[in-house]
Amino acid sequence: MTVQETMAATPPASRQRAHVSKDAIWRLPPVVCRLTGFLGERESAALLEEAVKVAGSSLTPSVIDDNRVIATVRRSRSGLFAAPQLLEAIGNVLPAVERTLGVSCRDTVPTYGLNMHNDGDFYRAHQDTDGVQYTDRVLTFVYYLHRTPRPFQGGELRVFDSAKPVHTTRTERWADRTWRDWEPEHDSIVFFRPTIWHEVRKVTCPDRRPENSRFAINGWLCRRPARTPS
Repeated sequence: MTVQETMAATPPASRQRAHVSKDAIWRLPPVVCRLTGFLGERESAALLEEAVKVAGSSLTPSVIDDNRVIATVRRSRSGLFAAPQLLEAIGNVLPAVERTLGVSCRDTVPTYGLNMHNDGDFYRAHQDTDGVQYTDRVLTFVYYLHRTPRPFQGGELRVFDSAKPVHTTRTERWADRTWRDWEPEHDSIVFFRPTIWHEVRKVTCPDRRPENSRFAINGWLCRRPARTPS
């Protein structure tokens, strides 16, 4: 029997194209750039020493959105912190980060601060910009500092995949999302787009000593404000 005869003998229903299940979901992992041993032993030790100094004095409860403290969403302490050596190192790797993430950080300025997570601290899933608030943020970076061996448990950066239904008749559900956890390793840094959903997993630090906290210098490269005509 020829191919043509076989196709002719096949019932029409069996020759129809298979349909994609209505439960099918696109799961798209976001790109995260992570570098370890970023500043080196000497520079990272110096930054950690400075972080420990301010831990018990100038850090205040962290805020969200319109400068509100909401302990059920975010629990940590934050404050201003100067780290010019970190910004210089970021500038050195920025071209590679831009290519990898597909962003342009031309004509941006950094804004950043120090965050300290101790026993029971966390930050629920959130975006650094949702397209409505903080739309000037182009790139997120988080640089980690802590004593070694690590004196706390947890505190991973959880980055969520996007989960889009194949069929437009089905609504997007948070339960369909998967994720990857990134360890907050001392002297490591991560870069990602600020639209990505992410969270800080709960930290366990039994002795609760500030110097044994999970420290992170986190911030953004932000577009400069548009100049108004004079």
